[in-house]
Amino acid sequence: MPKTSKSKFSIIFTVLLVILLVFAAGCTKEGNNEQSENKNSQPPISEGVEMSLPGVGPNTIAEIVEAASPAVVKIETVVIEETQNPFLNDPFFRQFFGVPQQPQYQERTGLGSGFIISQEGYILTNEHVVDGAKEIQVRIKGRDKPVPAKVIGADFDLDLAVLKIPGSKDLPTLKMGSSEQIRVGNWVIAIGSPYGLEDTVTVGVISAKERPVSVQDRHYKHLLQTDASINPGNSGGPLLNLQGEVVGINTAVNAQAQGIGFAIPTSTVKEVLDDLIEEGRVVRPWMGVQIQTVTPDLAQYFRLNQDWGVVITMVLRGSPAEKSGLKTGDVIVALDGERVENTDKLTDIVRAKQVGDPLEVEIIRDGKRAQVKLIVEERPADSR
Repeated sequence: MPKTSKSKFSIIFTVLLVILLVFAAGCTKEGNNEQSENKNSQPPISEGVEMSLPGVGPNTIAEIVEAASPAVVKIETVVIEETQNPFLNDPFFRQFFGVPQQPQYQERTGLGSGFIISQEGYILTNEHVVDGAKEIQVRIKGRDKPVPAKVIGADFDLDLAVLKIPGSKDLPTLKMGSSEQIRVGNWVIAIGSPYGLEDTVTVGVISAKERPVSVQDRHYKHLLQTDASINPGNSGGPLLNLQGEVVGINTAVNAQAQGIGFAIPTSTVKEVLDDLIEEGRVVRPWMGVQIQTVTPDLAQYFRLNQDWGVVITMVLRGSPAEKSGLKTGDVIVALDGERVENTDKLTDIVRAKQVGDPLEVEIIRDGKRAQVKLIVEERPADSR
């Protein structure tokens, strides 16, 4: 090959080599930049992030419990029960041993919860916690000895009771909140002494409102339902909102299900609290009738033009209804001009009255409408 051709070839080869080196360097730099960008675009790894309930900070519940628990008390009761030897029901054993002249008794202890509502020493709890108790002791957090308490007022139907202990300025108290404002899904906190375990805290949400529930011979209305764990011994303790206010009194458990507990709403408590403290009972307005909602069959029997109203099935002796001339078989269709479609409506209207208020009753008797006036009286204790 001529010398000149060799020189040209060397020059071209050198230029191409430089171009390749420059291109390779650019690719390497771009690759490094991409790796750097990808590395920077990855979210930083967070260590020690504390998760919490929606709308609740990590210390919210702890702070509420710390502030509220001193006002929650453990209630211990002693009930004297009459006992009978089961063999005495058998005529064979009675023939030989006879029937004892003196009744036999035994003591039964009970546990429940409650909470202090005033520095005068008033405590709210359930009526069934203290029903029939000969002795009531209240254990307050931070005190070595229990404090004797007495029942100031109680109501079987509402399952509410107010106890009294000596008042003092250093008594911790809880504030009554609004159960009407609480919503299904709101967080709630239950504090009490289930199975005697003091200061037990459970958390859940309001599952439902306005629940009617029957437990043995007690019929509750308007209960709050919650999935916060409520067990025997929780009865009478507070159900708190996230402001640390009482929105319910824990009172009943569905033992055949999980996550179903109930509480008496504070709206019910506030209506009767003054009566319980001042009168020792709930003062209830009363007409003195037993009633039944009109059904299609009853409407046909009484020859009514409508299938609504309330039939009087019994008029009690000495009652306002008897004094006014109301009779069995009368169909109540209105009270003070307000239409009465069923027994619940009649009960709500009468309950809103005060003892001594006049009440105008519109009835259908023998196919004719008539007006009857009566004066509302207090329901006797033995008419439940």
